[in-house]
Amino acid sequence: MSTERKSTPEAPEPAVAGPRPARLTAAAALTALEGLALLAGGVYMLVMGLAGSPDNPRQAETGGITLIVLALLPLLAARGLLKQRRWSRGPAIITQIMALPVPWQLLQADSAAIPAGIVLAIVAVASLVLLVNPATTEALGIQGPGNTADRK
Repeated sequence: MSTERKSTPEAPEPAVAGPRPARLTAAAALTALEGLALLAGGVYMLVMGLAGSPDNPRQAETGGITLIVLALLPLLAARGLLKQRRWSRGPAIITQIMALPVPWQLLQADSAAIPAGIVLAIVAVASLVLLVNPATTEALGIQGPGNTADRK
């Protein structure tokens, strides 16, 4: 029995074959926009919880911190998309799927939240379409099932 540690080789990131497709850049921009919106909402809630007079300060502070932490997922995914990292598509798609129920709730409101719901729905659906586009998956080096090379 050997005392040497065996390490498994990590899969290298795909080499950037050429310029980043416009669809990938647009998907990264929309994902970053959602992340910035979450960050702004979280900062607003946190400030109002600390300096304002909310009904429940602890709930406002907790909600603000939660939104700030949740903003990290789309922001990191957008950065990965811009750098054409294969791993970034999954978190970006998850962000869009999580965003889809929010416009539905905003559209049920009878207030100024309706336009925000419409904009969020358009951004989430457009981002999903851009993320599953064949040009985007090819630029990220993602292969479909059955298209993997036989590794030995």
